[in-house]
Amino acid sequence: MERAMLGVSLRDRIRNVEIRRRTKVTDIAQRVAKLKWQWAGHIVRRKDGRWGSKVLEWQPRTGKRSVGRPPTRWTDDIKRVAGSRWIQAAQNRGTWNSLQKTYVQQWTSIG
Repeated sequence: MERAMLGVSLRDRIRNVEIRRRTKVTDIAQRVAKLKWQWAGHIVRRKDGRWGSKVLEWQPRTGKRSVGRPPTRWTDDIKRVAGSRWIQAAQNRGTWNSLQKTYVQQWTSIG
């Protein structure tokens, strides 16, 4: 769709990044990553007693895991950037916001 708006065909071999730059259209993967990062920080900073932050800290399994690759959790990619103490890191907005760009770059590169 972006290519048609610019009058560019695939034969012109112009990268999508360049097309997005020209049209000022945001990459949806970057937008999703940014919103996830912001939402995670928002949830763990809330102090109103709702269960959102409790769910993020919840460890449902007891004992040993079954054989094979462990299931991916929603917070795994956040922990890769902010560390295992990411909830404490999120309490400081300056620290949290400075890590956002790194997270977005990593999240979009791994899909």
